[in-house]
Amino acid sequence: SSTLHYQTFPTAPPRSKGRPPSSRSPHGSDESGEHHESPLPTKQLAMLAVIALAEQTALNSISPYLPEMAATFPEVAEGQVGLYVGLIASSFALAQFATNFFWGYLSDRIGRKPVILIGTLLTAACFVAFGFCRTLWQAILVQTFMGLVNGNQGVVSTCLGEITDRSNQSRAFTYLPVVYGIGGITGPVVGGLLVIYDNPFKKGEPNPYPYLLPNLLSAVVLIIDFVLSMIFLEESLEEARELPPLGRRIGNLFSWLWQFTGFSTHPSYLRRRGGKRRSGSGGHSSYDGEDGDASSQISAPELLPNTSGEGLTKSEVFNRDTVLLLVTYFIFQLANISYNSLYPIFGEAGAPTGRDLSTEEIGISLAFAGLITIVFQIGIYGRLREKIGNKTTYRVSLAVFVVAFLLMPWVGYKEEDGGPNNGKVWLWLELGFVLILKTVASVGGLTSALLLITNSAPTHQVLGTLNGLAQTLSAAGRAVGPFISGSLFSAATRVQPKGEALAFGLFGGISFLGFLLSFGIRGEELESEDWSEEDDELEVDEEQGSGSGSEGQSLLRE
Repeated sequence: SSTLHYQTFPTAPPRSKGRPPSSRSPHGSDESGEHHESPLPTKQLAMLAVIALAEQTALNSISPYLPEMAATFPEVAEGQVGLYVGLIASSFALAQFATNFFWGYLSDRIGRKPVILIGTLLTAACFVAFGFCRTLWQAILVQTFMGLVNGNQGVVSTCLGEITDRSNQSRAFTYLPVVYGIGGITGPVVGGLLVIYDNPFKKGEPNPYPYLLPNLLSAVVLIIDFVLSMIFLEESLEEARELPPLGRRIGNLFSWLWQFTGFSTHPSYLRRRGGKRRSGSGGHSSYDGEDGDASSQISAPELLPNTSGEGLTKSEVFNRDTVLLLVTYFIFQLANISYNSLYPIFGEAGAPTGRDLSTEEIGISLAFAGLITIVFQIGIYGRLREKIGNKTTYRVSLAVFVVAFLLMPWVGYKEEDGGPNNGKVWLWLELGFVLILKTVASVGGLTSALLLITNSAPTHQVLGTLNGLAQTLSAAGRAVGPFISGSLFSAATRVQPKGEALAFGLFGGISFLGFLLSFGIRGEELESEDWSEEDDELEVDEEQGSGSGSEGQSLLRE
């Protein structure tokens, strides 16, 4: 079918579904091959950016103070901080691993907006609870529950894929890591600068909850995000748009339960449900006041969209490119979260294994990395991807990850032979260079991976499920990474010299494996519409042709 399944706003989406053709012409190009970019739905892009920024700010606020927080727990012995920091971080990711696929599947059934609202509200409650944690088991329990209820990242990526097409998806997906970069600045600032050690109500006494303020602020940010999403976020799943609004669906459910249990002899739900459904403008449905037949009166309210469309075999959904994408995305996220977990432990630990950085210094350095994310994403990544394509950008990002892992153990110390100030200058220069490499790899790899996964979906009908599976594998990597990296670093403190190279070197090797596997991803349809290998070959042929023509003309003149 050449009918667009998803269209940009304000055009109403068509009612029929169909598998998008492999040709790129229906997605922004005319028959002559000229590229026409569809306008971006800026209102919904802005709302998705708010959701991502609020969540990234909250989640990134934990890492600066987590090693120090874990050291205060009575169960944590000296020298085992890295192990338990990894255990806390892994509990969050392991819980996400258990539920991310469920949230993606649920968003295909009830819509994207309800899943986002549920995840945002429950995550805010978890942050309030985390601020009151004073023991290890409390921290692990709260982080586990936070991971169980948080599946918004995959749903946001799904929404982004649904409100764009191949002609403008590159621009839209470029903005998402920019938002992550801003969250990488605001989060560490919140977590690194708002920790209060002294009791604000009793002078001279320690604060029993020094990490409560950054968690309360994170919860407030998420509540604001929840309210804005309720008001401004539009449903991007086409089938769910045909249902009544979410509030009315919930009300209809309770009305039907009231009728079904027999407490009401003349429920208003019968009159509302008995009405004939008619289609309004824009594909939305409304109900008239006429009575329906008996079968409609006893049926349950319509809560889920009808997503029965064409069937797809497993081989169509999980082809070679999709499987390799999911495997390398798992490795990518494993490397990324391991680096994010190792760096604060490595920075906070004392010499010679660590670099003896304070919580404030770690927070500022992470904010610097977030700033680099924004600069690279806005100024460099788009042009680079247009030149070499999504697949090559993804491979290069995995290769740069390898370099960043191998270089980090070799940064200097605060106090070198040239004096403490000279050593500190070299430390920050070397640390800044390595963090730039890691940030570039993380941003470029994430954007390219999101584009590749979105383009690998055979239909938008399974896009939510596919993104849910990708985030499930991502959560698996994020569950294993912090625990292994923390354990290795704790063991590395007893290895001399350069024990810190043990953990960084291991994950550098894993990143290299992902780099090798990425060469198996070859599908041409994975690229965006504004780039193709044929275009590059055509340009080369034109240059050669023009050169031959000029030579021929010169011979005729002679």
